[in-house]
Amino acid sequence: MGKPLDTDKPLKVGIIGCGAIIAQYLSNFRRLDAIELVAVADLDFARAQAVADSYEGVRALSVDELLAADDVELVLNLTIPAAHGPIALKAIAAGKSVYGEKPLAATTAEAKQVLDAAREAGVVVGCAPDTVLGTGIQTARKAIDDGLIGSPISASATMVTSGHERWHPNPDFYYQPGGGPLLDMGPYYVSALVTLLGPVVSVIGAASHTRPERVIGSGPRKGEVIPVNIDSHVTGVLVHASGALSTLFMSFDAVSTKSANIEVHGSLGTLAVPDPNHFDGDVELFALGADSWQTLPVSAGYVDSGRGFGIADLAATAPGSEPRAGGQLAYHALEVMESVLASAHNGSAVSIKSTVARPEPVELAALAIEVPVGGVQGISS
Repeated sequence: MGKPLDTDKPLKVGIIGCGAIIAQYLSNFRRLDAIELVAVADLDFARAQAVADSYEGVRALSVDELLAADDVELVLNLTIPAAHGPIALKAIAAGKSVYGEKPLAATTAEAKQVLDAAREAGVVVGCAPDTVLGTGIQTARKAIDDGLIGSPISASATMVTSGHERWHPNPDFYYQPGGGPLLDMGPYYVSALVTLLGPVVSVIGAASHTRPERVIGSGPRKGEVIPVNIDSHVTGVLVHASGALSTLFMSFDAVSTKSANIEVHGSLGTLAVPDPNHFDGDVELFALGADSWQTLPVSAGYVDSGRGFGIADLAATAPGSEPRAGGQLAYHALEVMESVLASAHNGSAVSIKSTVARPEPVELAALAIEVPVGGVQGISS
C-alpha cells in the first residue's frame, strides 16, 4: 500500500526514461520548489548517468533499483508509449505514485488496469499533457466561464503537418499501430477540449490512409523508405455532455492551415485558443457586434510554465482529490481517441463509457523561481 503524498514538503521524484524529452522536465524541476529529483534510470545506463552527472544530488540507478528506492515517492514515466502501462503498473506495485508522458497507456484496457491498480494501492496517477494548466488554455477557459462567448455551441481543433518523417531521424513508430496523428497529437487537443467544454459522451469518426510509404528526410537514415500502417488523416465529431459539438481534424497528410489550433464558438462570440501543445499564447475574442478580434489579457493559469508543472500541481493536490492533469482525464481522452478510430472503421457513432469531472480552473499564479540560463548538459536523445 502506498503512502499518501505529503503536500507540505517537496515531492521526491525518480525518472524512468532518459531520452530527449527529459531535458525539458529537468529544466523546469530546477525552478520548482515542490519537486525534488532524487534518481534517474534508463535501459541504457550511460544515459541515466549523463543525467545524474548534470543534476546535483541525483543518482543513476537501474530500473529495478529505482522502483525499490525508499526515497522515491513518485515515478515520472518517460519511456516509449508501449512501455507506459507496464512501467506504471510496476511502480504502483512498488507503492509509488506515477506521472506519465502521454498517453496513459497503449490502450484503454491497459489504462484501466493502471487506474484500478492505483486505486487499490492508494497511490496517485497523473499524466501529461499538463499544457492545459498554462496561461493559454486557462485564460480561454476563464473567458468561457465568465460568459464572454455566451453559451458554448461548438469547437474545432486542427493539427496539420505533412509528416514527422520530414524532420525526425527515426519516425517509424509514428506510422505503426499506436501512432498516427490522432494518438500522437490528439491528447493535447482532446484534453484541452474537455478542460474547456467538459466530458464527451459520444463520437463519430472518419479516416483515410493516403500513402503506403514515407521517405525519411533527415539523419543517418535519410532516403530510407518506411511503411505506413495507420490512418494518417483523421476527422471526428465529439458530442460533449453539455451539448456542445467539437470537430477534430488531425493530419499527417495535408501541408498547412491558417485556422486557429482551437476555436470555440458561442452564442455571444468566438474564441481563438492558442496551440494546446504549448503552455501560453494569445487568446483572442471576436464578440457579437464587434468589428475585430480582441486579444484578452492573461487572466488564469500557471505563468511561465512548462513540462513538469503538472507534477508540481499534483504535489499540491489534497489527498483523496484528483489532480488536474490526472489519470481520469488521461483515460477519458484516450477512450475518446480510440473511439474516434473505431467509429472511422465501423461507420457508426460510438458511445463513451467513461466520464470525468471538468478539472478545477487554475488561478493566475507563478510557481517557478528564476534560475541561471544554461540548460542541461550531457543528455542525448
